[in-house]
Amino acid sequence: MVHKNFTPTHPGEVIKDELIARGIPQKDFAARIGVPYTMLNDILNERRALSATIALYIESALGISAELLIGLQSDYSMQNTRNDKDVRRKMRSIKPYILTPVPAIATR
Repeated sequence: MVHKNFTPTHPGEVIKDELIARGIPQKDFAARIGVPYTMLNDILNERRALSATIALYIESALGISAELLIGLQSDYSMQNTRNDKDVRRKMRSIKPYILTPVPAIATR
């Protein structure tokens, strides 16, 4: 089902808000979790997907559940993919398998 009016939240938005609220500079945070600043900046500015590995590093540093962050990433990716016109066109062209009933086995 396509949710046309749903705007997904990228996990980078949540992480960025948390860093701002805690007064943690992005460069310091990137160094603390051991990732390149450009990678972190791309995640925070929604230009890169959040990996499970980075989510675990963030969980270690900030205490934000990696599962929550990955769930946000999954929802974000799925919604953006569902809204992609090429994907939707391809989905409409796929013929679904029709389940056929399995004949009942006679019992004694």
